Amino acid sequence: MTCPSDPVMLLSYINTQLRDHYESLTALCEDLDLSEAALKETLAAIGYEYNREQNRFA
Repeated sequence: MTCPSDPVMLLSYINTQLRDHYESLTALCEDLDLSEAALKETLAAIGYEYNREQNRFA
C-alpha cells in the first residue's frame, strides 16, 4: 500500500500502523521503505511531533 499524500490522512495512517503493527517509528520506516526524516518533517508542518514513549505522533 502507498502512504496517503494528504498530511492529515498520512497522520491517521501512520498512527494506526504504529499502534497496530510497529514498536517504533524506525521499524515502521524500515519496513515501509520510508524516510523517517521526511515523514517527521511532513507531519511537523501540520503541528505533530513523534512521541517515542507513546509511539505515536501527537
